Amino acid sequence: MNNLELEGKWNRVKGAVKQKYGDWFDDEQAFADGKFDEIVGKMQEKSGRTREQIEDEIRNWKEE
Repeated sequence: MNNLELEGKWNRVKGAVKQKYGDWFDDEQAFADGKFDEIVGKMQEKSGRTREQIEDEIRNWKEE
């Protein structure tokens, strides 16, 4: 397992924790942030790209 895969797994775990926090405390922003972290983590694991590369790509989708 390389560092980007490990970082992706960490982002997935971090996202799951944020989502659970959002559920417990009825914090919609925390839940949304957690969902985003989870998605980015999955994309990191599958593509081997950095978080920054993925976030840049997502920003470009919004501009198109």
